[in-house]
Amino acid sequence: MAQNIYDQPAFFEGYSNLPRSVHGLAGAAEWESVRALLPDLKGKRVVDLGCGFGWFARYAAGEGAESVLALDLSENMIARAKAETASPAVRYEIADLDHLDLPEGSFDFAYSSLAFHYVADFDRLICTIHTALTPGAPFVFTIEHPLYMAPSAPDWAEVSGRTVWPVDGYLVEGPRTTDWLAKGVVKHHRTLGTTLNALIAAGFAIRHVEEWRPSEAQLAAHPEWQVELNRPMFLLIACYRI
Repeated sequence: MAQNIYDQPAFFEGYSNLPRSVHGLAGAAEWESVRALLPDLKGKRVVDLGCGFGWFARYAAGEGAESVLALDLSENMIARAKAETASPAVRYEIADLDHLDLPEGSFDFAYSSLAFHYVADFDRLICTIHTALTPGAPFVFTIEHPLYMAPSAPDWAEVSGRTVWPVDGYLVEGPRTTDWLAKGVVKHHRTLGTTLNALIAAGFAIRHVEEWRPSEAQLAAHPEWQVELNRPMFLLIACYRI
């Protein structure tokens, strides 16, 4: 089973206080870029992989999705998502993405936000998603950017008076254990090439790859985000099942 960090009390409390947890999609800095990649959801059968508090599941239902199967490993996440969801189109289930099975051809769109870097067997998961989608169905997901995940000590450093993001071990793929909101959080680093090639090998055609950066409007509203131009925090990928 994947590490269920979100059901640890200290981590869950810290995560619950993040802007994206308090304000939902509007509190996620990358949301406007993600929304531009989404298809028309009206009438779609959607699967949301790593649904968290259910913000996207409720958004998809509000956009007219026929059904939304929203999956997460965390009992805490699912409990809150259910409590905050009124739409009968949304169904929540607890699921481990490392061992996920989905019915063949049962979805018209797959989505995931910042969940796949917790998955050890990415190749298996991508093949499972491919099988579960109908031919031509789109698939949009975000993960922490590999440059953000790779360092053994992910943090800013001052070098010759400049703020930099030092990267080591980028080509050494595998687990990374960091202290973020709680001690011992395990993520799985893969290079950009490995991520894209896994999608291609599974039978996806890549439509858009974005190494996210704050917009000019966001930088004007949040001058402190200027440092984010020194490295991408998020990787956004849109593809479709061949």
